Amino acid sequence: MKRSPYNLSKTTLAIASACCAMAASATAQQTEPSGPEVASSPVQAPQAAAPAPDNGSSTFQEVIVTATRHSTSLLKTPVSMTAVTQEALTRQGITDVRGLSGQIPNLQLGSAPNGSSGVKIAIRGVSSNDFTEIGNPAVGLHVAGLYSPRPQAALGLLFDLEQVEVLRGPQGTLFGRNSTAGSINIIPARPEFGNRDGKVEAEVGNYNHRQVSVVQNIGINERWALRATYSKLQRDSYLNQSRDFYAPNFPSLGITPALDANGAPIPAVDQRHNAAIGRDKWYNNKDEYAYRLQSRLKVTNDVEWRLAYEKYQNDGAGDISLKDCRLAAGTPYACPGSQWDITINTPGEMDMSIDTVRTGLSWNINAGNTLEYNAAYATQKRRQIIDTDLGYQPVLSDLVNRPGTSPYNDQATFTTSSKYVSRVHELQLRGQVAQVRYVTGLFWLHEKNAIDFGQDYLANASGTYGYPTYAYLYHQTDRQADSKAVFAQADWTFAPRWTVTAGARYTRDKRTDSNGEYYDTRTSSDRGIYFLGQYTPGVPGTPGYQPFNSTHLLPGMGAYYGLAGLSPTLVPQVSNNAGTWKKATWRLGLNYQATPKDMLFTSLSTGYKAGGFSDVQNICANGLNGNCADRPPGPHYTNLPWEPETVTNLEFGYKGRLFGDKLSLSATVFHSRYDDMQLTGGVTVGKIIPKIPCSAAEPYCDVVVLYGTTNAAKSAMSGLELEGQYRPQPGTRINYAYGYLRAKVRSYPGYSENRDISCNIRTSAGAPPCVRYTGTDPALRNLFPVDITGHDLPNAPRHSVRIDIAHDFELANGYTLTPWLAARWQDKMYFTLRNLDTSHVSDAEPSYGVVDAALRLEAPNGKWHVEAYVKNAGDTISKNFARVVEPGYVLGSYNDPRMFGVRVGARW
Repeated sequence: MKRSPYNLSKTTLAIASACCAMAASATAQQTEPSGPEVASSPVQAPQAAAPAPDNGSSTFQEVIVTATRHSTSLLKTPVSMTAVTQEALTRQGITDVRGLSGQIPNLQLGSAPNGSSGVKIAIRGVSSNDFTEIGNPAVGLHVAGLYSPRPQAALGLLFDLEQVEVLRGPQGTLFGRNSTAGSINIIPARPEFGNRDGKVEAEVGNYNHRQVSVVQNIGINERWALRATYSKLQRDSYLNQSRDFYAPNFPSLGITPALDANGAPIPAVDQRHNAAIGRDKWYNNKDEYAYRLQSRLKVTNDVEWRLAYEKYQNDGAGDISLKDCRLAAGTPYACPGSQWDITINTPGEMDMSIDTVRTGLSWNINAGNTLEYNAAYATQKRRQIIDTDLGYQPVLSDLVNRPGTSPYNDQATFTTSSKYVSRVHELQLRGQVAQVRYVTGLFWLHEKNAIDFGQDYLANASGTYGYPTYAYLYHQTDRQADSKAVFAQADWTFAPRWTVTAGARYTRDKRTDSNGEYYDTRTSSDRGIYFLGQYTPGVPGTPGYQPFNSTHLLPGMGAYYGLAGLSPTLVPQVSNNAGTWKKATWRLGLNYQATPKDMLFTSLSTGYKAGGFSDVQNICANGLNGNCADRPPGPHYTNLPWEPETVTNLEFGYKGRLFGDKLSLSATVFHSRYDDMQLTGGVTVGKIIPKIPCSAAEPYCDVVVLYGTTNAAKSAMSGLELEGQYRPQPGTRINYAYGYLRAKVRSYPGYSENRDISCNIRTSAGAPPCVRYTGTDPALRNLFPVDITGHDLPNAPRHSVRIDIAHDFELANGYTLTPWLAARWQDKMYFTLRNLDTSHVSDAEPSYGVVDAALRLEAPNGKWHVEAYVKNAGDTISKNFARVVEPGYVLGSYNDPRMFGVRVGARW
């Protein structure tokens, strides 16, 4: 019998039944019906409202959210979601969305380690690790309800917000561009009519941390209001960064450094960027500012116009990966110092700006219906430099096992320029007619992106000693994307306590590349082409041969200098491609308002993420005489196209208030099935005739592996999400959240080991060895297949829990003292589908916990406050991303160590 894709496990169904039974039992005596809630002011855009002041109550305040495009109570919104206020963000020291990781059930965020400054957002184990202008995120990011397409925007500062809303599960009907995993909506505080008030918050802490935010609301009258906000954040690096002057010295192999006129070793690694800089300029520092200017005008009693300009600037050094010293201990690659020590010859540079204009016009057609138009125009520019090798050098045994290769590492990544321009338009008609609440609309996104991105691989394990391994450059001047959609959703209260929801969306996505150029020095027969004719190393083994060193690397050479840094003899591979994808997605839901305080709901929904394609590349370019072994002689091109990703999600949930309004509870059980899941990484596309015979440690040196995206996998996720607040007595607040997630690969027959991890690493780690496929299935030709069925998806810890408690102590003369303590813990999680986890080589992060605390003194009527805080009090060292690299250690992106300080604030 064919199994239904919507079957839930017995465990999941049992949890759902328990939640429903608990809700029914607790509310059996309350029978007052309650229909759907509608925005109280239909002429305004759906706008979240922060909860009212505490006032020592033992019951919690309502939180208003916009997840259905109507303003509704969080506890009467049949969607799995979390709302985080600005007060909570400030208290927890969260300055960008990465700080939400682990704070919300089944939400994980991490820093991209590839020099893109993207943010990896995973909800319920689903994410995207393509942070380039090619990829589409699995989690949609919205600001003021408008979609923001590039993942770098997630670095923007969170300041002066009503709240951040995180929706879990596919958003295939209402929100911006389709997303398969969920949506994050950042909602700025809006200008208030008639008020002239403001506030300031300043903060100082360890590592020379300094932060300030200023807000001024100017209610000119009852029809026009302005609001201005400014925020600045600076912090020195917590790393110990030293300068890299490495020169390989292995006399037993005949490798010694060149000497200068004084007999001192000449560094082999590039010194063109190496400079003495202070801790405030080291990697993992902070140097950002942002401001927002808003205007809100009631043109008439029924028409309101909003206009906002927002600027974000990041001048930090960028984040960098570090060797996992815990795993490396006891191996030849053990760290000589602490976890935070790095040796750098290419200091980090970042110059990223995001300028956004948003506008909206709302017209209250009549008492129940509103027509609204919103638009955003954003320009994101970025220049970034990152040291890719991090100063981690090979040991003698590595070189013995691979004679003739480079005895050192020297790599750097350059985004010399990029400009991403996006336009977003959305037209909505929403309201209520009789017992039907509805929203319908049109959506259009247009992007025009350009980037110059390259890398200098001057020396690494795959290069021949004495010659630069290679340099490449992507010169993309015109990459465009359009996403157009029509959508509608309606909630029909067909009985006093029953509401059915039906929604649909039809999306058409299109992408084009025009005259994109890819340059690669490996396509040239001149092995010294990097030097532009200014230096010739000679031929190894012949008189006069001298391996190059840093003195031969001159300004004007390499990808850092763009097209001018590459030989004019290089012939680019040109991309002129276009693709179109279409999809209808839908949502069906049913909710039962058992009492005014208790709701049960279920939904079945679908999501979709558009397909795409990569840059055109010649599969055979690096083969002997430019030939493949499995194709006729000559070039053979591919742009690695991939198809859309789709998901179907089933949920059951309960939301309500229990025990005399002292406890709020949101509980959701879910099951999702993904098909054609998009996965980005090494893709095997062919087999070349190698220029140098393959070794036993590198049996696939003749296999062509390109970086791209494929639709190889099917997966399934089931889980439970619990969250809410408990108020046992006046002034005491206990917030809690728990997530259970079982996210597994159902099928991936084409998974293959490739250059992400070599066969000798698998052997040393005790993993099954690489075995080349020798069967007749053409889909597995040239692969080294590994069965990963049943493996965990990345960024999907099985259990995660968070609890925080605060109590207000009322002091004399109206002062309030509030201690706050928070703890969170999460289970082990993997960062790749490989699920390799041994004592010294692992792509997992073990389970860990973090404790935060604060003590706040507030003056009467909240006129001023002072607060001392500590984050990560136990100084837990934890990663949010990791990967295994040659020759057999782990690089990871790390969360912050212990941070502490004092913040003060005032209102007027």
